Amino acid sequence: MADDKKYITAEELKKHNKAEDLWISIQGKVYNATNWIKDHPGGDIPILNLAGQEATDAFIAFHPGTAWKYLDKFFTGYYLEDYEASEVSKDYRKLCSEFAKAGLFEEKGHGVIYSLCFVAFLLFLTVYGVLYSNSFWIRMLCGGLLGLAWMQVSYLGHDSGHYLIMTTRGFNKLVQILAGNCITGISIAWWNWTHNAHHVACNSLDYDPDLQHLPVFAVSTSLFKSLYSTFYGRELTFDSLAKFFVSYQHFTFYPIVCVSRVNLFIQTLLLLFSRRKVSNRLMNILGIMVFWTWFPLLVSTLPNWTERVLFVLISFAVTGIQHVQFCLNHFAADVYVGQPKGNDWFEKQTAGTIDIACSPQMDWFFGGLQFQLEHHLFPRLPRCQLRKISPIVQDLCKKHNLPYRSLSFFEANRWTIRTLRVAAMQARSLLWEAVNTHG
Repeated sequence: MADDKKYITAEELKKHNKAEDLWISIQGKVYNATNWIKDHPGGDIPILNLAGQEATDAFIAFHPGTAWKYLDKFFTGYYLEDYEASEVSKDYRKLCSEFAKAGLFEEKGHGVIYSLCFVAFLLFLTVYGVLYSNSFWIRMLCGGLLGLAWMQVSYLGHDSGHYLIMTTRGFNKLVQILAGNCITGISIAWWNWTHNAHHVACNSLDYDPDLQHLPVFAVSTSLFKSLYSTFYGRELTFDSLAKFFVSYQHFTFYPIVCVSRVNLFIQTLLLLFSRRKVSNRLMNILGIMVFWTWFPLLVSTLPNWTERVLFVLISFAVTGIQHVQFCLNHFAADVYVGQPKGNDWFEKQTAGTIDIACSPQMDWFFGGLQFQLEHHLFPRLPRCQLRKISPIVQDLCKKHNLPYRSLSFFEANRWTIRTLRVAAMQARSLLWEAVNTHG
């Protein structure tokens, strides 16, 4: 029987790579997602980044099996000519299927309950210590406890953004607003916007917002070329100010990260009050208002401005440990310039991530994100399952001769500072060259 299917080539598919004309291929079937990107729960950026490409592995990574039934209404009637999955992709998809059949995506354990209780306890100690203690040192300790609470709350917000940690989507969204906006002052809408883009374009210098920190940091000399950020829609200018800051970034890294929370507050406000479409904008704004009510009130109860400033700085610095961890997971890994490709999903995640080795007793501290590669490959997998699947991922990497990097916290810091220093030395030579040329 003759094949009566209609086919298009990969080159023809690439032509449909704009927001107003967006096609993607999933398992060789071509879908028109032009009208869907406006309503996509994960935002428009992830789909735009893979526009005009074969994107099966990315689709599998982010969507449960129930999502497949919704694809038919977007089917164009075309199939991708010469479609064939690589051996790595076949093994990856097989793992996804096996994990689903074993129920790993649904078995979330009791970690959420423990985390919620722990956060509530930390917040209680913080408020009680600030309001009722007469000891300077106890009040400063409370600042550290607040920073630790913010760390743990952020992990809960992260989990709820990737999968349901509550019984319904409504309760899940409520936890997101409480955990992100109300308690930390960082909008879950901002997190969704940036984090989904990061996952799809892991370590692309011009597509991944998590590597776009000019003028203060540059992890690669490729950023010296003033790349255009497709995420922010502007040029990442490597001007004289950036040259100066980057020249000393291996010294300024920890001090800047200690107060980087200020930048997250600013980014949240810029997004919520921008013209960009923001899901649940009003709810997000109300949540931010809750934070900017209770936090200044708590700080104002401290007896003098010295203690108020120190309290805020200590809370920010403790939370900065978490921000350092996020940098360790990616700064020293492989980077590239250009659009992410849907047909090398597994390879890009292994190249762009670094795990942090720790004992099981420290899993709570790192929130599961010490298994960064496992999380990037299976973002819907609850954190309690990541340690279990780690040996399987290692075996698959070994089978296909792909990197699996797991470093101690100290060693990961050393790698990161080394990466920053290499770029700093080259930026410094450019800085002095400019000074000598222009005087």
